[in-house]
Amino acid sequence: MSKVSIIMGSKSDLPVAEKAISILKKFDVSFDIDVASAHRTPHRVEELVTKSDADVFIAIAGLSAALPGVIASFTTKPVIGVPVSGEINFDALLSIVQMPPGIPVAAVGMNRGDNAATLAVEMLAISDASLRSKLADYRKEQADKVIADSEKVKADAGC
Repeated sequence: MSKVSIIMGSKSDLPVAEKAISILKKFDVSFDIDVASAHRTPHRVEELVTKSDADVFIAIAGLSAALPGVIASFTTKPVIGVPVSGEINFDALLSIVQMPPGIPVAAVGMNRGDNAATLAVEMLAISDASLRSKLADYRKEQADKVIADSEKVKADAGC
């Protein structure tokens, strides 16, 4: 059973998806990944979503970024949209956050596949104590890295 389904609008979104994959692997969360276009393969999107056993969907899309909303229209499970930067960055972002009432899509920052995966893990951790513990450790690792970076900057500056 895949806990997270990652769907990219095109293969060119793979570098953003790889950020999500890295986080999901860190937390030992099962996932699957597919390419399906909201506009070019809408029936494939529907089939992927309706036949999926995933608990959370991550939709990665640029340009008009309709994919997250289309996925949300086929499920009541959480959908996290990741806008992919392009020539006009706000198009993808606004397409994801400006959903109509009743069909919400969570949104993370441009190209933030890592944050999408972390948010998915947080959602899954609501009912999984092991994931909650791993998240607490992850947050501590992040804090420790900032403190270590600060000490290095101070030392390099001669303070």
